[in-house]
Amino acid sequence: MYRHNTDYLTTGAPAPVASGALVMLHGRGGTAANISTLADDLNVSDFAVYAPQAANKSWYPYSFMAPEDQNQPALDSTMDIIGNLVQQIEKDGILPGNIFFLGFSQGACAALEYVGRNAKRYGGVVAFTGGLIGEALISTRYTGDFEGTPILITTGDPDPHVPLGRVQDSAKILRQLNGEVTLQVYKGRPHTISLPEIELANRLIFAERTR
Repeated sequence: MYRHNTDYLTTGAPAPVASGALVMLHGRGGTAANISTLADDLNVSDFAVYAPQAANKSWYPYSFMAPEDQNQPALDSTMDIIGNLVQQIEKDGILPGNIFFLGFSQGACAALEYVGRNAKRYGGVVAFTGGLIGEALISTRYTGDFEGTPILITTGDPDPHVPLGRVQDSAKILRQLNGEVTLQVYKGRPHTISLPEIELANRLIFAERTR
């Protein structure tokens, strides 16, 4: 059975003195150690950073737009891993309003899917090239109220793995849940995280933490 490891990497400030928590989700083929280094480029020096590791370096086996049964039980396991991690962060004393999410590619899809299914006021969400998961989007699956949570979604156009139309449809659903969504499209950008995207995330999502 495809089940993810429950261990996760922690870096940054100790939770008891941290001003926030950042959940970082790596892309397909990536690692928790690799994605966590991105925190060095973000305005999160006073955050506790939590980075789980996917089994076989993949949160689910097929495309995020494949029929859902093809990505099960990995997808359910991914949602459980994130949910359990959020519960642990709260036990560590950090409230949901100070919990942030960041993911790249497959990790961005997982981050958006989790917060979309569990919308509430979070600190912020950064999805570097991703969209909500499923062959077709089921809007009734996404519930709650973001209460103005800032959400940044960036993508290339075209992107070899993430169609722009799906990204736009995902942004629409998240806005309907009262997310303050910024969608930034970069023409001709390869499937990577660029410096302008990092700078935008710092300005829109993490800026308050530098005051």
